[in-house]
Amino acid sequence: MPAETPPPAERSWWLEEALEHDPGEPSPPLSRDASADVVILGGGYTGLWTAYFLKERDPGMDVVLLEQDICGGGPSGRNGGFLIGWWGHLAELVRRFGEDGAMELALAAARSVEEIGAFCRRHGVDAWYVNAGDVGVATAPSHVGLWERNLEAARRLGLGDVFEELLPDDVRKRVDLPRVYGGVRVSDSATVHPARLARGLRRVLLERGVRIFESTPVGRFRPGPPAEAETPGGTVRAEEAVVAVGSWGINWKAFRDVVAVRCSYMVITAPAPEMLEKINWTGGEAVRTLRTSLFYARTTPDGRIALGSAGPQPGIGRSIGPRFAYDEGFAAMVAGDLRRLFPSFDDVPIEAAWGGPIDVAGTYLPFFGSLPSGKVHFALGFTGNGVGPCHLAGKILASVASRSGDGFTRLPIVGVPPKRFPPAPLLLPGMVAVNRAVRRKDDLEDAGRRVDPATRFVARLPRYLGYNLGSR
Repeated sequence: MPAETPPPAERSWWLEEALEHDPGEPSPPLSRDASADVVILGGGYTGLWTAYFLKERDPGMDVVLLEQDICGGGPSGRNGGFLIGWWGHLAELVRRFGEDGAMELALAAARSVEEIGAFCRRHGVDAWYVNAGDVGVATAPSHVGLWERNLEAARRLGLGDVFEELLPDDVRKRVDLPRVYGGVRVSDSATVHPARLARGLRRVLLERGVRIFESTPVGRFRPGPPAEAETPGGTVRAEEAVVAVGSWGINWKAFRDVVAVRCSYMVITAPAPEMLEKINWTGGEAVRTLRTSLFYARTTPDGRIALGSAGPQPGIGRSIGPRFAYDEGFAAMVAGDLRRLFPSFDDVPIEAAWGGPIDVAGTYLPFFGSLPSGKVHFALGFTGNGVGPCHLAGKILASVASRSGDGFTRLPIVGVPPKRFPPAPLLLPGMVAVNRAVRRKDDLEDAGRRVDPATRFVARLPRYLGYNLGSR
């Protein structure tokens, strides 16, 4: 049977739906020199939330935000809309920051889940916010118990009620998949329409007086002080600057050794609410497999399934090219993944496919800091988990840029030097080889077949080298 190749979305299905729902007020490109208290580079979640919290702290602060495309045009409008914190990394947080630091970080990230819902209600942002939890599903016997380290860490911290271990029948009551060997549910999790959230944030910022210039790439940046962001239409000078460029950090000399880029692809079906009822998936839970090359899936209010797969690597170049947005082979692969995971949807059309880059950190956690001038602050490396943590990142960056010295600037994740990656000639071919091995390992495990030693070794190579990229 030939592979099914879904049609490409012009941007992403999310963005197209959001723009059709509410295109928003225009934000034309910068056309003259300007000055500001703070200039923010990047109109994704990190930059938008930073601007929001700066204006929350000081409504009179002059904030300029520069975006090369449209706000939400990058990963913030292309992701799966999984609003999760760091519970899935709790054991790793304990290892790195101790029990007190881990609890502080986990609770701070968890608060973002509730606070984003409150933001949507407060400002009339219809981002399809549903707080129904996150279900991790073991689709192979080797996945059973992978959650135990996090559960044990939670029990030691008195937070055991955040997790609920699920037997196979417990999973099937929430979503009936062909192969289920158990799972785990995290209660502090929600889903959102990612592009509606980004565009809603943009609207609120404009209402609060943030000057947003879209279609305004920064060609040259001088850290100052004052910081200067040079664009085709003019230069913005500011006392403080925030770099919130995500995957495009690979183009910055300061970040190219500490950020790697992977890709994530998504597909979305036509509405079929009656089919969701047949597989018991009516509660709005986010669902992810416990594969290393994970599948993540969620539903929409009109009864669609949106499924994504992380890890495809479009070549070994250092630039983010068109294949990150759409590639026929990757689109067909993810369409096949959806059909295998949800065979009852075999006759439901897949309406669109799209992709986007992911900024990857060597520790699976984002890093925060300031450039040597002390006036330019950054947060990068969200590794595909930024919908919730970018909200916390906005609080941190707003605190740093406003010189408040409050608790957010003292969180243990702030100022920790990021782990460096190998030089590009080694890193990029290695990433392709590792991603292929991980995918092969996971597919063999799901099929109940033996994983050969060479594949298992290459799949685990990042761990052997001290990197936590989600590989087992």
